[in-house]
Amino acid sequence: RKLLLIKDSYANCFVPFLTGDFEEIVLVDPRYYYDSAEKLMKQLKKLQHIDKKGISTAMAEALRESTVSRFEAEQTPDGGQWKKSIRASSGGKTLTQTARLKNSIHAKAEEEGFAVGTNTIYAATHQFGAQRTIRAKSGGMLKFKVNGVWRQAKEVTINVPARPFLGMSDQDQQEIQGILEDAMAE
Repeated sequence: RKLLLIKDSYANCFVPFLTGDFEEIVLVDPRYYYDSAEKLMKQLKKLQHIDKKGISTAMAEALRESTVSRFEAEQTPDGGQWKKSIRASSGGKTLTQTARLKNSIHAKAEEEGFAVGTNTIYAATHQFGAQRTIRAKSGGMLKFKVNGVWRQAKEVTINVPARPFLGMSDQDQQEIQGILEDAMAE
């Protein structure tokens, strides 16, 4: 069963009680919908035959491609530059030593929506930043080079700066809006 509910904001608390009885609920708030009821009915009829999974797949793939391209640009979703890593300072690229993180970005799409992300265990450290303590195993010493000088320590605390790669940019939002507009125009 399907339900078209013409409502105002007072009905928002009521809608969750309807979800168990209806397969699909369309909410229309006349304060924000200015066209005729006839036009609304035509639009709703068109939605019945729309390829929701296909649209979700197109949006998911667009966002996945955008996310992967951030590794090349070394850029956050809002257009800021990532803080350069030591590797990038010596000719490499930030977050791209093996490309494992970049290559782990996947998209999943269903009729209800889509998700873009990674299951790489260290992804959150790079997305949000973190402070980590590295300890020598078996009571030994860590040996590492800092500015060309070898050092030793039982433990070292490092700060990994946030280098966000997941998220939607303004350009992503425009592309998704374009995909939806194209689908509605068909």
